[in-house]
Amino acid sequence: MNAIEVRDVRKTYRRYGRRKSFGTLKSAILSGRAARDLRSDDAFEALKGLSFDVSAGKTFGIVGRNGSGKSTMLKLIAGIGKPTSGLVTVRGRVSALIELGAGFHPEISGRDNVFINGMMLGLSKREITERFDEIVAFAELEDFIDEPVKTYSSGMYMRLGFSVAINVDPDVLLVDEVLAVGDETFTHKCLDKFADVRRRGRTVLLVTHSLDLVTRFCDEALWLDHGVARDHGDPRRVIDAYLMDVAAAENRALSGVPQSDARIPNPDLPDMSKTNEGRWGSREAEILAVEFLRSDGTPSHVFESGEGVAIRMRVRAHQPLEDFAFGVGIFSADGICCYGTNTDIEGAQPGEFAGDAEVGFVIDSLCLVAGAYKVDVAIHRRNGAPYDYHRLLHSIRVTSRVNETGIVRPPHRWTFSSGIRISGL
Repeated sequence: MNAIEVRDVRKTYRRYGRRKSFGTLKSAILSGRAARDLRSDDAFEALKGLSFDVSAGKTFGIVGRNGSGKSTMLKLIAGIGKPTSGLVTVRGRVSALIELGAGFHPEISGRDNVFINGMMLGLSKREITERFDEIVAFAELEDFIDEPVKTYSSGMYMRLGFSVAINVDPDVLLVDEVLAVGDETFTHKCLDKFADVRRRGRTVLLVTHSLDLVTRFCDEALWLDHGVARDHGDPRRVIDAYLMDVAAAENRALSGVPQSDARIPNPDLPDMSKTNEGRWGSREAEILAVEFLRSDGTPSHVFESGEGVAIRMRVRAHQPLEDFAFGVGIFSADGICCYGTNTDIEGAQPGEFAGDAEVGFVIDSLCLVAGAYKVDVAIHRRNGAPYDYHRLLHSIRVTSRVNETGIVRPPHRWTFSSGIRISGL
């Protein structure tokens, strides 16, 4: 079942020129210039026949440059605006983290604003009363909740708005660039709360320029460009396609070559909207082969939990590169990222990569529970634009004598005080 359905949606805005100023209203009416000067000069299409679905319980990310139509689409889904044509269907209670604190009255207290804003978002007075202490505690405003909102700092104002909106317990949560609304500690709280919403099976639509959030949280992603869907599907593939386009646009700008028509899809990208596996990139550098080795150097795809493993990549740069990074990711069978890193994250400074070479990633102890795992390997620019990305193409199996649950098996030991007799550990 779909929580959100968007069908052939178009949104057109009228732009009005400022050719002449009126002297007086009377003179403008008598001269006939009022109607003439208020005619729209032209129309701007923010969305151009956009269609997509968001399944119930999934997290869906929308990315794109400024002016691509992301926030416009989010506001149509939130019911803040109406499409010029097409249909938007949303099922369930909606909470929108779009303009935090919208509707707050500066002259009244934070307490009164919580009740007013909560009712605007669909809660009853009783529901707000039950959640009031949690809202205030999350916003860290216990000492200021009875003060007028006009005395709040911008951070306090935003924290309270976020706390009210996130505690509505919506069926559909719409998020627009508002996850980082305070200091680092509060940002972590926001992300934890956001993850909790996902764990409870709520539908989330996320609009953001933070591409890491999309790959970290989203099940699907949509790339918008000038109101048109350029790509849709696996988040990592969509983000990489977007970064490749950004890098190409920068190269064109620096070389003075005119921008190409943004409405033309990238022909080099395969249509993998129905699968999470694949390979993509500019291929200026390539991964020729990938091997998994035991501690003694023996190739294998089966490893005992806790033993060492080395991932060895044979790579080739078709021309000398100075901007490059190597990455590895490990995923469980159901697509959960167990671990991911790259040389840029870890602070490595690229020098030169030319010709054929080998890259090794050594794990001293593979601390995973028994099960099947998929491995991503990649060569990319430091900004993430891929040269060669292998998405879930390589598999390993981890075995264990212990029937544990979860994904990670951290090194651990048990301790017991006197009065407990136990053996075998």
